[in-house]
Amino acid sequence: MSEPFRVAVVGAGFSGVMTAVHLLRARTGRPIRVLMVNRSGAMARGVAYGTQSPNHLLNVPAGRMSAFPDDPGHFLRYCQGKDVSVTAGTFVARSIYGEYLGDTLAQALNAAAPNSLEQVVAEVRAIRTGATTADIELSDGRVLTVDRVVLAVGHHPPAHPSELTEEFRASGFYVRDPWAKGWLDRVPRHLPALLVGTGLTMLDVALDLKPAGVVGAVAISRRGLMPQPHDPTVAPAEPAHRPPDIEDVNTIREYLAAVRRCVEAVEANDGNWRQVVDSLRPITPQLWQRLSVDDRERFLRHLRPFWDAHRHRAAPSCMKAVDELRASDWLRVRAARLVNVVATGDGVDVTVQPRGQDRHETLRVGCVINCTGPSSDVTTANDPLLTHLFSAGLARPDPLRMGIDVTGDGAVVSADGTPSAVLGYVGPLLRARDGEGTAVPELRAHAARLAARLVGECG
Repeated sequence: MSEPFRVAVVGAGFSGVMTAVHLLRARTGRPIRVLMVNRSGAMARGVAYGTQSPNHLLNVPAGRMSAFPDDPGHFLRYCQGKDVSVTAGTFVARSIYGEYLGDTLAQALNAAAPNSLEQVVAEVRAIRTGATTADIELSDGRVLTVDRVVLAVGHHPPAHPSELTEEFRASGFYVRDPWAKGWLDRVPRHLPALLVGTGLTMLDVALDLKPAGVVGAVAISRRGLMPQPHDPTVAPAEPAHRPPDIEDVNTIREYLAAVRRCVEAVEANDGNWRQVVDSLRPITPQLWQRLSVDDRERFLRHLRPFWDAHRHRAAPSCMKAVDELRASDWLRVRAARLVNVVATGDGVDVTVQPRGQDRHETLRVGCVINCTGPSSDVTTANDPLLTHLFSAGLARPDPLRMGIDVTGDGAVVSADGTPSAVLGYVGPLLRARDGEGTAVPELRAHAARLAARLVGECG
C-alpha cells in the first residue's frame, strides 16, 4: 500500500474543520491522512462558535448556514433533528453551530478509512518548506513532516485603542478580548461598563452584561453606528437588485454612487436596501480586486463602518433586546471619541469627545471593554506563526496589512511573489484578496475549493 498523502491543517475553527471534512470524504487511490494541529485541543470551536452563551445567536438564519455549498439544507436538517420548530428563517444559538461542525467532522471521520485523522495539540513554532514537503516544528519539540500545510488561522484579538496607556492595559480595569474565557468575571457590577465599539461584538457583550448584574453600559464609537437588523419580511435578492452599472466602473466613488442610485430605484419600487447590499455578495471579490490600493484604503478609512453596519446585520431578536436595553437607559450608545482613561480607586475616569463638538465629557465607569472586533492589521497582531512566516519569507502581508497574499486557488504567496507549492490558506485573512472573508457562505466555498485542489495533487 502506498504511503499516505499527509496534510497538516493548522487551526480547528470553521475553515480548518471543513477543509479536513472535505479531505476525509475524498475517495482517492492514495490514502490521505489529515493532521489537525491547534494549541487548545478544542475542535470546531473557534472564536465565532466557541461561545456557550444563549444570548449569542448566528447572524444568518439556519437555512443559509449549511457547511456544504452543494447541500444548502444540511444545517437546517441538523437543527430540526434537535428541535422540530426550527425553520429556515430561525436564528439559532452559535453554540449549536459549533456542535454541528463537530458532528460533521465526526461523521466524515467515521466514514473514512482507519487512522485518517490525527489530532495534534500543540502550537506551531516554525515551518520549513521544500519543493514538495514541509517540516512543522511544534512547541513540544516534535517535528511533523507532511506533504501539504493548510493554514486555517483565524481572527486575532482586538487591537488596543491607542488612547490606553500600557499601564492601564495591564490593569484589572481593562478587558481586551471579550471572547477570552472568564472575561465576565472581571467586570465590576457597581458601575457602568464602557464598551469601545458599537458593532456586533458590542451587542453580544451588552446582552451578557445585563443578566450578569452590571448596572449599565455606555458604548462609544466615532460615528455611533450600530448594525442594522435582518428583516425576515424582505424577499431574497435577485439579479434585478444589483446596480446595473456596478461592473462598468472601477473607483470607490463610482461604486458608492452606483449603489446609492440603485437603492433609490429599488426602494421606489417597494423594494429594500438589503436586497441591493445582498446582491453584491457574489461579486464582492471582483469589485474589490478592481480597486487600486489607494481606493481600497479610502474604503477602509471612510466607508467601511457604514458598509459593515448594513452588510453584517444582527439577528432580529438580538436587535430587539438591545433596543429594549437602550429604551430603559441601561445602555447608552454615543458617537464619541476616546480621549483619555485613568484608573482611580475602584473605577475608571474616562474622557470622551462627542462627535462634532469641541467639548470633552468625563464618564465614571467600572471598566473598559474592547468591542472593536478582531485586529485588522496582521503585522501588529503578535501572532507567532504569522511573524515567523513573514520573517522567513514564506508569506507576505498585503499592502494594507489586512491579511496575507493568497492566489485564487488558495496558495500562499511568498515574499518574492512566488505561489507556494506546499502552503495553502483558508480563513478570514482572505479579506486581503476578496475584501471580505468572514461569512460561512464564502468560507465554505473556499474550503471546498482548496481541499479539491489538494485531492488532485494527492496522486
